Amino acid sequence: MILAMSSESLLDLARSRQPADRERLLLAIVDLCDAPNGSEAMKVSSNQALLSSIFMSLVVEAERSIRHLLSQRLAHADWAPGALINILALDDIEIARPIIAFSPVLGEHDLVRLLVEATIEHQIEVARRPRLTPTVVAAILEQAEPAVLTALASNQTAELSPSDMDELVEISRHVAAMRTPLSEHPKLTDTLARRLYFWVGVALREGLVDRFRLDAGALDEALAASVAEAHTGPGSQALVRTTREGELDVMEQRLVDKLHAAGQLRPAYLIRALREGRLGLFTAAMGALGGFETAQVQAGLNSDRPELLALACVAVGIDRSAFPDILEMTRKLNQGHPGGGAEGARKAAVAFAPVTPEVAASAFREAVKALVPA
Repeated sequence: MILAMSSESLLDLARSRQPADRERLLLAIVDLCDAPNGSEAMKVSSNQALLSSIFMSLVVEAERSIRHLLSQRLAHADWAPGALINILALDDIEIARPIIAFSPVLGEHDLVRLLVEATIEHQIEVARRPRLTPTVVAAILEQAEPAVLTALASNQTAELSPSDMDELVEISRHVAAMRTPLSEHPKLTDTLARRLYFWVGVALREGLVDRFRLDAGALDEALAASVAEAHTGPGSQALVRTTREGELDVMEQRLVDKLHAAGQLRPAYLIRALREGRLGLFTAAMGALGGFETAQVQAGLNSDRPELLALACVAVGIDRSAFPDILEMTRKLNQGHPGGGAEGARKAAVAFAPVTPEVAASAFREAVKALVPA
């Protein structure tokens, strides 16, 4: 049991990079989550502080599989540290999904922030969350993302007002995926069903007629008249927005900012990001740790001079021994860049001469000046 272990031993396990130690720590956490009195014990302020330190150390450098299991175990925990839960909610969607769906720690403000900061996939999970409050519903309607609206239409436990249902039915005129869940929604009224009838397929029309005892003949005549009028009038085509350009980059930058502000962003996080194939996350984290602009880091990564990447690594405290793997992973994710081949990689080792991180950072900024557009 985690409560029976000393604070020092727990923190030592959290800081350890050995898989066996992390497995021991995770199993202890799992035991806590399953323990009858574990929840009440961890609500004690002293235990909360310890738990927050352990979890933040674990989640920042942990492998994906461990973070995934951690999110599943903490999804229903009302004692989980808020900072940790918000960071997990911005992780890859498979990790974030149970947290977004169930965590009692996420409040209205947190959910609305996810709608603004996170990817469409994360927003969809917010819209699917059971018993969504009117505040979150209003934020979803304001965002007007078709895929998220479709998820909201499928959420039969969301607190939708009559005006919310009216708006969803109107939007379904142009978003076909919303029509089926709306036709089955318990809050659909006969008035709204008549409107929905005009833009659904035959099968859904039959379902609406049976459910609300609609006059199919009268509605079909009105539909035919509407079609004829549309053919003689000016043409129009509604365009819906399906995604937001650069949304993943924005979300990753915000995740890095949160970790940096909490003092939990470390060099090992860069290596983890590359191992998971997330070059954008690596770029954002490198910029935050080194005090570089994103454009400077990107210029270094896209150049034919691997010594620039080496200088950036020195600036953030990465050891020489880790650089060959970092360069190889970066090249695989960035179409062979930084270039220079094996000879360039050999020359890059010069950057790891005995210089301070401050000197390396200054040299990096000076070297990329010519590469960054004015």
